[in-house]
Amino acid sequence: MAGVTGKTAGKPEKSEAGGAPGGLKGLAVAEAEGQKARGLPPVHLWNPPFCGDLDMRIARDGTWYYMGTPIGRARLVRLFSTVLRHDEDGKYYLVTPVEKVGITVDDAPFLAVAMKVEGEGRDQQLTFTTNVGDETAAGPDHPMRFVIDAETGEPAPYVHVRARLEALINRAVFYDLVELGVEEEHEGRRWFGVWSGGTFWPFMPAEEMAF
Repeated sequence: MAGVTGKTAGKPEKSEAGGAPGGLKGLAVAEAEGQKARGLPPVHLWNPPFCGDLDMRIARDGTWYYMGTPIGRARLVRLFSTVLRHDEDGKYYLVTPVEKVGITVDDAPFLAVAMKVEGEGRDQQLTFTTNVGDETAAGPDHPMRFVIDAETGEPAPYVHVRARLEALINRAVFYDLVELGVEEEHEGRRWFGVWSGGTFWPFMPAEEMAF
């Protein structure tokens, strides 16, 4: 991306925020706040003015685009993901202490690309890793949900990451989920699903399973 600063011989690497596309003035401040807290920037505490929409899009496969071009720097994508917020109006925004800009998200903002399995049966714990490095342990605080595509009939599985932000579970990981699936009575019906975090997460009625 034009304007993105990389390493310079003999000098320390600059913050990715300094050369970020889109002209986000507060991105470096947000990055510093996250480093200070040794975690994510506290975007839920910020209420800056809305500065319009940015030509930035997150595709269904997790790729971030700026003005139609993929953002190739993984660290920069990670930084953007830490200031992403999904507000009550249903829209997605990048939020810094001084500005709030709207972006487009085709489906879920993150993609679950790996899964760790601990325990078995009702004591099983599934922990997912996203394409931007977040980890989320499926359970009551981070629920899973399954949506059936009306056209293809294929299930689209999701897991909650944080504050209204979800990850779409990619196909390879979903196949691993299916291998862990069991049938259980759920709400008066026999369902196929998985256990995680002490909760049974149903995929679909057992009689409709076609894979």
